Amino acid sequence: MIAALLFLAFVYFAVAQASVLRGGGQTAADAAALAAAQDARRQLRDGWREVVLDPDAWGDFLRGRDYDSGTACERAAQYAQDNGATMAPSDCVDRTAGEGVEFRVRITTSGTVGKSLVPGTEGRHAEAEATAVLEPRCSFDPPPLPPTPSTPAPTGSATPEPTPSPEPEPKPITGLVCDGVEWTIDPEDPQLPGAADLFTVRLVD
Repeated sequence: MIAALLFLAFVYFAVAQASVLRGGGQTAADAAALAAAQDARRQLRDGWREVVLDPDAWGDFLRGRDYDSGTACERAAQYAQDNGATMAPSDCVDRTAGEGVEFRVRITTSGTVGKSLVPGTEGRHAEAEATAVLEPRCSFDPPPLPPTPSTPAPTGSATPEPTPSPEPEPKPITGLVCDGVEWTIDPEDPQLPGAADLFTVRLVD
């Protein structure tokens, strides 16, 4: 009877050790997935800032399509390591999901269950998965261009030399809406939405 109780106590102790290790592994996986999505969000805003005065080039940045997934996954691996885990490059995958992008990661804890009186458990690592999603919060619908007035051709045989038109002043860029808030981009002093205004990053599953 005593031997059986001691054995059960050892089993419960091993289960508790494994549970702690598993919890730490899930924390590392969550941090890695969020880090990948947040790095992609940073890349997208930085890239958008470079073309902010050219609205025709905004599309892929605002939709969350123009980023380097390798760089984002490197960031994820660093966060996994900081939280006591390892992650192979193939264990970080991004894919389009609806209007957003998902980053799914798998990690293995660096530590093991440790010293245990249950044979075969002391060298076991924990594995965990997590998925973070990057969701656009902005849309861009440029206003229609005003019609170009037509100039009647002059009468007579002589064609006058065209008068050079002065360079038009850059106009504010309108049509950008982020989470219901309208933004006007002043070309002379552009005040831009922050990364969190452009995209939501959150864990799923």
